[in-house]
Amino acid sequence: MKTKNLLSQHNVCILEEQAQLTLDDLCCACSVSAEQIIELVDVGVLEPIGIEPACWNFDGISLNRARVALRLQRDIGMDLVGAALALELLDEIKLLRTRLRTVSIEFPSEDYVEGEN
Repeated sequence: MKTKNLLSQHNVCILEEQAQLTLDDLCCACSVSAEQIIELVDVGVLEPIGIEPACWNFDGISLNRARVALRLQRDIGMDLVGAALALELLDEIKLLRTRLRTVSIEFPSEDYVEGEN
């Protein structure tokens, strides 16, 4: 006996950083309205290329940033300004970890083991 697959099927695509998304593309990918994306731009979470929303383009990194900010808002009730700050701090942590890896490669030390305090 054959049964129908009742689970919804989702299309998945991997975007490179160089991918260009329109406002409509980003709304669709994040399942939100244009107003919500515009709010993310207003608080500095996203930095579109273009003068007005109808002409905006976003890169692949913007999709990730939008999803994280919207998840923070939805899951823990963080406001968008708080989400913008959290994303800024996450970016800073990533930068510092990259610098630390570079320094530890250039100047290896037996006293330091990555991941330990």
